[in-house]
Amino acid sequence: MLSGLVGDREGTARLRTDQWRAIQALVAERRRALVVQRTGWGKSAVYFVATALLRRRGSGPTVIVSPLLALMRNQVEAASRAGIHARTINSANPEDWEAIESEVAAGTVDVLLVSPERLNNPDFRDQVLPKLTASTGLLVVDEAHCISDWGHDFRPDYRRLRTMLAELPPGVPVLATTATANARVTADVAEQLGTGGQKAAGEGGQGSSDALVLRGSLDRESLSLGVLRMPDAAHRLAWLAENLGTLPGSGIIYTLTVAAAGEVTAFLRQHGHEVASYTGRTENADREAAEADLLANRVKALVATSALGMGFDKPDLGFVVHLGSPSSPIAYYQQVGRAGRGVDHAEVLLLPGPEDEAIWRYFASLSFPPEDQVRRTLDVLSASDRPLSLPALEPQVELRRTRLEMMLKVLDVDGAVRRVKGGWVATGVPWTYDADRYAWVDRQRKAEQRAMQSYAETSDCRMEFLRKQLDDEEAAPCGRCDNCAGARFTATPSDAMVAAARGELGRPGIPIDPRRMWPTGMPSVGMDLKGRIPEKQQAAEGRALGRLSDIGWGNKLRPLLSPQAGDRPVPDEVLDGAVTVLTDWAKGPGGWASGEPEALARPVGVVAVDSLNRPQLVRSLAERIAEIGRMPLLGAVTYTEGAHPSEFPRSNSAQRLRALHGAFTVPPEVAESVAAAAGPVLLVDDFTETGWTIAVAARMLRQAGAEEVLPLVLAVQG
Repeated sequence: MLSGLVGDREGTARLRTDQWRAIQALVAERRRALVVQRTGWGKSAVYFVATALLRRRGSGPTVIVSPLLALMRNQVEAASRAGIHARTINSANPEDWEAIESEVAAGTVDVLLVSPERLNNPDFRDQVLPKLTASTGLLVVDEAHCISDWGHDFRPDYRRLRTMLAELPPGVPVLATTATANARVTADVAEQLGTGGQKAAGEGGQGSSDALVLRGSLDRESLSLGVLRMPDAAHRLAWLAENLGTLPGSGIIYTLTVAAAGEVTAFLRQHGHEVASYTGRTENADREAAEADLLANRVKALVATSALGMGFDKPDLGFVVHLGSPSSPIAYYQQVGRAGRGVDHAEVLLLPGPEDEAIWRYFASLSFPPEDQVRRTLDVLSASDRPLSLPALEPQVELRRTRLEMMLKVLDVDGAVRRVKGGWVATGVPWTYDADRYAWVDRQRKAEQRAMQSYAETSDCRMEFLRKQLDDEEAAPCGRCDNCAGARFTATPSDAMVAAARGELGRPGIPIDPRRMWPTGMPSVGMDLKGRIPEKQQAAEGRALGRLSDIGWGNKLRPLLSPQAGDRPVPDEVLDGAVTVLTDWAKGPGGWASGEPEALARPVGVVAVDSLNRPQLVRSLAERIAEIGRMPLLGAVTYTEGAHPSEFPRSNSAQRLRALHGAFTVPPEVAESVAAAAGPVLLVDDFTETGWTIAVAARMLRQAGAEEVLPLVLAVQG
C-alpha cells in the first residue's frame, strides 16, 4: 500500500483529487507538474503510480533526483512495496554503480534514484547522463525547493537539473515535489520546469511549456505545536531528560550543531533513555542502523542535526523536539513535518536558546563569497595549464573547502568553470557577479531569522504563523497549539536534574588532534612543505576547554572570545575549567600522573602564544596555569616585526599555513629556557580553528629543544 492515499471504511484506498490530476498530466498529457503539498499528503504515490502506468506503455525508467541517503532508502523500500523495481546510485554504494548502470541499460530497472551530486560527477555527467536523459520515461525532482536559490535550502548541485530539463527529449513528463515552498520559490521552480519548452506528445497529450502547479493546504491536523522558554541550556537538557519518556511514541530531537547532538545524546543515555546520535559526521553504516532502530521503535529518539532534515519516512513518529531554533520558519516546518503522518496526535516542541543567533551567524558566513574571491578563483583557474583540484586551489584561494566547492558548483552551472577529471578548469565564458541577487538572499535570510524569533514569541496560533510563512492562502487558527488550546507542558524541570545537567555541560575538556600532514599544494606557492610533518616537529595531542558550538562551555566561551568582547584577564570560572582539564589530562590514559609505563612526562614549563587581540587573556591564562602547576613561565612565541595576525586568513589550511609561515619567532631567551628545561612544555593559546597556529608554534619550539609540546587552548571552532 502506498502512503498518502485516502482510506475509506472498508480499508481500501483511493487517490486524492490532486494526485489524479498530477498523474493525468504526467501520463496522458506528458506535461511538467509541480506539486506543493504537506508532508504525508502522498507525493510519492503520484510518481510511483505514474511510473507503473508509463512503464506499461513502454516508457523508459523513471529517474528520481533525491537529496538525502535516508530519503533514498525510504523511497527504494516504498517502491518495492508497490511492486516497482528501484535502484539507487549515490556516494554510499560506488561498488554497485557499474552493475546498476547495466541493469538500467537492460531495461530491468523501473526507478533509478540519483543524488544531485552525481549530476556533476564528470564520469556520470559525460558517460551516463546523456544515455539516461535520452531514455528517461519520467523525471522526478524530489524536494524541489532546493533548485531555487530564493529558497531556504538552496543546493548548487540542483542547478544542474536546469541543463537536464532543457535536454530532455520532447514529450518526457517531469514532476517536481516539495512540502516547503512559499509563493516566490513555487514560481521560480515552476518557471525552471518550463526550461526548453515542450512539444505535443503521447496519446492524446497536447504537451505544454507551462508547468501545472498543484498547491494544497499545508495544515497538519495531527501536530500540536508548542514553545518552552527556559533560562539556559542546563534547564532545557534537564527538561528533556525528565519529560522524554512522557512524549508519545518515538521521535526526533533536533540540535543545531554536531557538538550539541553529542552532548544531548550522552546526557540522555546517562539518565536511562535509549537514544542515538545522527549527524553529518555519522558513518553511513551507523546512520542506517540508527534509522532502522527508530523505525522499529528500538530507540526513543534520534538526536539529529539537519542531516535528517528531509524525507525520513516514519508514519507513526510521535514527536519532534528542537533544542535550539532553526534559522527559518520554512526549514522548521519541514523538519517538524516528519511527525504525525500516520497517527492522530504528535507533539512538536521548540526549546529556543540564547546561542541560536550566534550559530545562525556562523552558518550564514558560509554563504556565496564576495566578488573579489570569486574573481581570484577564476584567475587562478585561467592561468593554470591543467585542471586544479580543491586541495591544489586552496593555497591560492582564501576560501574554506566546503565554501570553495559550493562556489565552483554555482560557477559550473553558470558556465564559467567546468568540472573534469582531475579537478576544475575555467571555460573563458564571461561571468557576471549578481550582487543584487546575493544581497537580496542575505536580506531574506535575516528576515527569516527575525520571523523565527517571532514564531517563538507570538501569542497567536503557531500553525497559522508557519502556514502564512509558506504563503498558504487557507491559513487559519489550528485550535491545537499551546496558544490556541493552552500549554500541555511546563518549563520547570527539577532542581536536581538541572544540577545534573549543569554538571554535565560544565565538564570541561575535549581532545585536540595534532596536525600530522602538510596541506596539499604548498610547493606551488613557494613553500617546500609536503607530505608528513616529521614526528619530532609535531605537537602532541592537546586539550581545549570546549567547542564554541557546545551548548555548555560554548555559551561561556563565545562571549569571551567574540570580536566585540574586548580584552581582559582570564575569568576565574574559565581558569578553574582549564585547571580541571589539566588535572583530568594528567590522570587520564597516557597522562603524566597516570602511572602508565609509556605515559607523557610532566610539563616542565609554560609557553604562551603571543596575541595582539587578547594579550591580557592569553598572558594571564599562561601565568596562572604556571603558578598553579608550579611550573616556570618560559615566555612566549611572538610575532615577527611587520606581521599582522588580524589580517591572516582562517579560510582553509593552506592559506592559514601560508600566512603563518615566517610570522612567528621564538625569542633567543625563550629558546634558551626551553632547551634548558629539558622536557615537555605546555603551549597556551586562546582559540584554535584550523590548528595551524599550534602546529607552527610547536614545530618551532621542538626545533628549539622542547621534548614535547602539549597544546592547551580555551576553545576550538566546530
